[in-house]
Amino acid sequence: MPKTEDYLKPEVIRTIAGLDLRARFIVEGFLAGLHTSPFHGFSVEFSEHRRYSQGDDPKDIDWLVYAKTDRYYVKKYQAETNITGYLLMDLSASMAYTYRQELTKFDYSICLAAALAYLMIHQQDPVGLITFDEKLRHSLPARSKRTQLGNILALLAQSKPGGQTEIAANLRQVASMVRHRGLMMIFSDLLVDPEPVIRSLQMLRHGGHDVILFHVLDEAEATFPFSGMVDLTDPESGQNQLIDADGTRADYLEAVNELCGQYRKECLSMGADYVRLDTSMPFGNALLEYLSQRRARF
Repeated sequence: MPKTEDYLKPEVIRTIAGLDLRARFIVEGFLAGLHTSPFHGFSVEFSEHRRYSQGDDPKDIDWLVYAKTDRYYVKKYQAETNITGYLLMDLSASMAYTYRQELTKFDYSICLAAALAYLMIHQQDPVGLITFDEKLRHSLPARSKRTQLGNILALLAQSKPGGQTEIAANLRQVASMVRHRGLMMIFSDLLVDPEPVIRSLQMLRHGGHDVILFHVLDEAEATFPFSGMVDLTDPESGQNQLIDADGTRADYLEAVNELCGQYRKECLSMGADYVRLDTSMPFGNALLEYLSQRRARF
């Protein structure tokens, strides 16, 4: 069985520590941004009223109370200090595919999920895990204890991609199951009809959840490095198709880029994040670049 360190690569830990992500990138950037901007209006819980005093922000005045009492009262809030994250991992058979890379899409996703879980747990933000294929397979409640990273990776190490997937249906179930607003980090190759998936992502957003969609493709799926006549097999249906790779390449790459562009556009319009990755990309660099971009937004 793989060990934690097999997925949480030492070079990623060193890079994170070197940039002091735990203190700066997370607090001031990535997770601090999640605590404020996407959850504006939701990131605090109402506590009580108190009389208005000089120096209070007039925006906090409760005008309904003023109408009833003719006195100024402000709403007092108890701020949330943590955000709860959930790693949502696709276990479909296609996630086990690799053409010439060391890591399958599933292994690559585990590495990325491990790094994100590491960041959250060291920020004392609880993180949980949900795995799915045609239905939800496992659900690990969110915890912020240091042992949680090992629990997450142990469960992922026991999980084996296989069969088909119902991404949209599973996301809808998660939306109805997780009542408290959180950060949904979804890992999938998204080799399904995009329309139902997009509607399910919208449902998560309407529930107040922040969403990061990690679109993980194999390097061969992203670049189509084949030539001549190639016999391709659908890993989920088992169907074979003989194609002329040279004559198909342009149309294939156009279709892939169109699909990714659709996800990117729809995620942007609903306020979700879309991250396109392929297994040839050093996942540590991909994560750091993404965190840098996100920090710049807040």
